[in-house]
Amino acid sequence: MKNIVQNIGQMCAIPTHKNYKLWQRIVNVFILTSCIGLALQTVPSCLSEYKTIFNILEWVTVAIFTLDYISNLFYSEKKFKYAFSVWGIIDLISILPSYLIFLNLSVLQGARMLRLLRTARMLRIILDVDAQKISNPLIANLKVYLIIFFATLMISSTSMYAVEGTLYSPEKIEMGQKALNAQAKPGQEAEVFMPKDPISGAAIPADKRFFTSIPEAMWWSIVTLSTTGYGDLYPVTVKGRIVAGMTMFLGLVLFGILLNLIGKTVMFLFFGEKLKRDD
Repeated sequence: MKNIVQNIGQMCAIPTHKNYKLWQRIVNVFILTSCIGLALQTVPSCLSEYKTIFNILEWVTVAIFTLDYISNLFYSEKKFKYAFSVWGIIDLISILPSYLIFLNLSVLQGARMLRLLRTARMLRIILDVDAQKISNPLIANLKVYLIIFFATLMISSTSMYAVEGTLYSPEKIEMGQKALNAQAKPGQEAEVFMPKDPISGAAIPADKRFFTSIPEAMWWSIVTLSTTGYGDLYPVTVKGRIVAGMTMFLGLVLFGILLNLIGKTVMFLFFGEKLKRDD
């Protein structure tokens, strides 16, 4: 029995084997569903109504990611190198916070926020598409572009919510108000809690609290990546403006990639020019 399991594991560790490709597709599906689930969990109404579904999805995803991490570590030729590589660390971060939350360690309550880093696993799907032998280069390029755009959208909106939206989340507002109530003298009305930018110290008024969830931040990310910038949502913290600047730059890069893709498609369709995938 042990030999059978080992043989199956070795087959799934070979990039050219059909079992490996099937497993990677399963992992990619859970990466997408996990990112969508993490985004919806930041919406209070969705979290309260579908909490059980989110919990089931979370632990099924963690189980899949754990198997993937262990298999990659076990069958890697250079285990130490993989464990401390960028992808190895991202794979570990995608599962470790959930186990820390399960242990309910009071010192590590911030581990819940680390789960947002799981969106970085979106970039691994690009490697899977690049490894596939797709006969039509246009389809391959389009798949890569859409994955890059969605990954950038998720990482940008998640980053904005993490650095700015969490400053005025309902939990943060409640904790801050309780602290002010405890400091108030008997018979004296407590001040209203006002979240502040941790770098500049500037207060964030109620009418400037835009990024209350990841889906809310997604709208800002879409208009910023498209370089239109409606201006209805904008960051007011230093970290938020840094994320905004990086998002604008990535929007220009994506726009250049899209123009290149459209140009190649026009050449192929109207002039019959054969396209070759870049190595």
